[in-house]
Amino acid sequence: MKETIQHVDQAEVPIDPPALPGRWTICAMLFVATSINYMDRQVIGILKPVLAQSTLHLVPLIPGWPTVEQSISLSEVQFGNIIAAFQIAYALGVVFAGRMIDRVGCRKGYPIVTGLWSLAAMGHALVHSVFGFGVARFLLGLGESGNFPAAIKATAEWFPPKERSLATGIFNSGANMGAILAPAIVPWVALHFGWRAAFLTTGLFSAIWIVWWSMKYRTPVLAKDWSKGMVEALPRPPQLAWWRLLGFRQTWGFILGKFLTDPVWWFFLFWLPGYFSTRFKLDLAHLGLPLIVVYNVSAVGSICGGWLPRGYVRLGMTLKRARLAAMLTCACLVLPMAFAGGLQSMWGAVALLSLATSAHQGWSANIFTTVSDMFPHEYVGTVVSFGQVAGAVGGAILGVVAGHILQLTHSYVPLFLYAAFAYVVALVLLRTLARGLERALPEG
Repeated sequence: MKETIQHVDQAEVPIDPPALPGRWTICAMLFVATSINYMDRQVIGILKPVLAQSTLHLVPLIPGWPTVEQSISLSEVQFGNIIAAFQIAYALGVVFAGRMIDRVGCRKGYPIVTGLWSLAAMGHALVHSVFGFGVARFLLGLGESGNFPAAIKATAEWFPPKERSLATGIFNSGANMGAILAPAIVPWVALHFGWRAAFLTTGLFSAIWIVWWSMKYRTPVLAKDWSKGMVEALPRPPQLAWWRLLGFRQTWGFILGKFLTDPVWWFFLFWLPGYFSTRFKLDLAHLGLPLIVVYNVSAVGSICGGWLPRGYVRLGMTLKRARLAAMLTCACLVLPMAFAGGLQSMWGAVALLSLATSAHQGWSANIFTTVSDMFPHEYVGTVVSFGQVAGAVGGAILGVVAGHILQLTHSYVPLFLYAAFAYVVALVLLRTLARGLERALPEG
């Protein structure tokens, strides 16, 4: 593997540009988009206990309405394969999404991917078979693949380096908000109107967001008058072909980190409802509360994890050392999850999983930010897309493996053991390859 082409000492890194007015409005829009993204993808996980039945009994709101709806009868292996279809499409889509976002920019590119995933999410309501779900999930994965490359690129454009992990933590907590809203809304909709209606609940949110983004978002250079002239166009470095970015050790540190740890979050989203349903005998009407508690706590972890490097900086660390220290803290906090598979207490499991999901979100906010620490913003979307591909491939592998493990053993213990130790291994690889998050390329 190629060594770093050019090392830039800390003293040579340009001084942070002035903070831009309006950047927190941008962060709020990224938060909302990520919330919608995760609501769409989590619906199937919440409905898994229902889809595994032969029928779904509804609570009629109006006398005379039908009270039974035909379901799909999913097995664990079939569910794992459907999840893998989403992950494979996500991996394929993000290859092109990152480059597309870098070429056309966030203002045009973000609404395109949002519209695609929203149509695919609502398309789930039209399917009548396991194969149909696989197709719908594949299309959903293609659309959703563009969210994080676009959001990370917008963050790199609008925020100075010292604020990026906090901004990333805030918008990344939208994943938690989506995961909170989904179990609060989806069971009620499914019980009263059927599981098909549950897949239609977020389309309007997406349409409103696309209009909002298109009206408000500008790149900092184009928004010069709006931001009172506090930013000037920077000279662009010579553009590298996308494949040359794979020659940097820093790229591979990020890729391997995402490959090992992203599948854990996918596991939380898609398999925790089934875990609570089978382990603690919760039906659809009672499934929402433990999930809401877990993801509420994890939202705090996302924001606190994004702030944590600034806390370490105040203790005298450099920014990059503080970033790595924050990631180590998060990796250690995940470790107790190893015991979750054997717990008899539902609220004990909720406590361990709340800590683990919170630590994951703190980790995620910081590993995303390592890309803008190591690469100029012109390449951030592309490098992030490499990591997203790796995370999606890892998620596809874990989805298939998890389905077979659960169908054969009916035990979540092996899955929780992997999830607990993945972060420590990922951090060791990142530190080894990136060596203190040194720059791979200078700013222009």
